[in-house]
Amino acid sequence: MKDAAGNIVELRCTYDPATRGGDAPPGKPSPKATLHWVSAAHSLPAEVRLYDRLFDEERPDNDSPINPNSLDVLTSCQVEPSLKDAKSLDRFQFERLGYFCLDPDSKPNALVFNRTVTLKDTWAKIEKTLK
Repeated sequence: MKDAAGNIVELRCTYDPATRGGDAPPGKPSPKATLHWVSAAHSLPAEVRLYDRLFDEERPDNDSPINPNSLDVLTSCQVEPSLKDAKSLDRFQFERLGYFCLDPDSKPNALVFNRTVTLKDTWAKIEKTLK
C-alpha cells in the first residue's frame, strides 16, 4: 500500500508453506514472488566486494579504458550466522546476487566476501547500449 506521495507504507502478504521454495503443489497457483531474508537480530556484519568487468569492452586492446565501476565495496552487509565458520576461499551463492568466496583477508569478526560470478551475463545488454 502506498500513501498519497507514492511512498510504500504497508505490505500485505500471505505465507503458504506448501509453496516454500517457489514450487506449487497440484491445484495451487505458483507464488508471484519469494522473499529471501536474513534475520537482523542473528546476522553477522560483513564487507562484500562486487567485482565487475575490468574493461568496458568485451575484447579490450591496449587503448581500452578501465571500467570505473569494476569494484563496488559494500561495507554494511549482513550475512547468515552460519558463515562465521567459513574458511578462506569457501564458496557460497548469495540469493539473487551471484557466487562469492570468503576472502583470505577475512577475520573472525570482519568477514569479507568477493563476488566471483554474477547470476546473469550482462554483455548482451551492454552491447546494445554501446551501439
